[in-house]
Amino acid sequence: MTLGKQIEADYIGAYKARESLKVSVLRMLKTSIKNRLVELCRPGGELTDEEVLDVIIKEAKQRRDSIAEYKKAAREDLAAKEADELAVLETYLPKALTDEELATVIEEAIAKVGAKGPSDMGKVMGPLMKAYKGRVDGGKLSSAVKARLAALQG
Repeated sequence: MTLGKQIEADYIGAYKARESLKVSVLRMLKTSIKNRLVELCRPGGELTDEEVLDVIIKEAKQRRDSIAEYKKAAREDLAAKEADELAVLETYLPKALTDEELATVIEEAIAKVGAKGPSDMGKVMGPLMKAYKGRVDGGKLSSAVKARLAALQG
């Protein structure tokens, strides 16, 4: 079953079970997927699992950004609502890398490309972002790679 069909099936199940939060989040996600289809000039078509994953990642990132902004504005009620929505979205994302796994894959990537310092950051980041898309936040990966490359140089 494709990811898009899984989301549709989960939406129907949540609707029948009267899970209002899940229904709301999945409805929004389905709309985002349809909007992406229109952007790609494929109305009535279907997105690949990778394209659906891109939409989910984008929506999850929006939730994380909203949570940070709401907490900054001392709106814990809205931050909690966004966190609940994020939890639903995260069920469709691949398992995130732990800090130990992240350190290991960074070391492997540095060794593979033969990086010597911060000037080789692009060579390291490109393959990592492609290989671990959806499993690690780009900002977190970037700062970890930057720190490791700086340690190599100095």
